[in-house]
Order: sequence, then structure tokens, then C-alpha cells
Amino acid sequence: MPGLGNPTNSAEAAAKGRQTSIQEAERFARTVLPIVRASQRSGVTSLREIAMALNNRGVRTARGGQYGRRRLHY
Repeated sequence: MPGLGNPTNSAEAAAKGRQTSIQEAERFARTVLPIVRASQRSGVTSLREIAMALNNRGVRTARGGQYGRRRLHY
């Protein structure tokens, strides 16, 4: 069975895919960061507290899950 896709441009396609993933991650971070900063201004300091604040506001991770301290990265 022949392979799927076009093997002649796989490096180019992979680079475009990585760039798209990076752009989406940055866009998502820009939407969540103001909420994190507001929580910090109100006295929330630990990763656990930030995760709880995001979950209490109904903010989901990029993949639709709930936040835990291990899902937060500075």
C-alpha cells in the first residue's frame, strides 16, 4: 500500500504545522493571561490557587480540560 501524503515536502509541511501550533498557543495564552493577572492582583499567588481561579471561572485548557497546577507554566 503506498504511503499517504506528499513525501517531497514533508519538512516544509512539518515546519508550517509547528508554526501554526506556536501561533495558536500564543493566541490562547494571550486570552488566559489577563485572567491570571487579575487573579494575582486579588491575592492569588500559588499555581494551585491560579488553577482553581481559572476553573471557577469556567476557563478550560486549550484541549478543553480543567486546570491543575501541573498544567500551568510560566
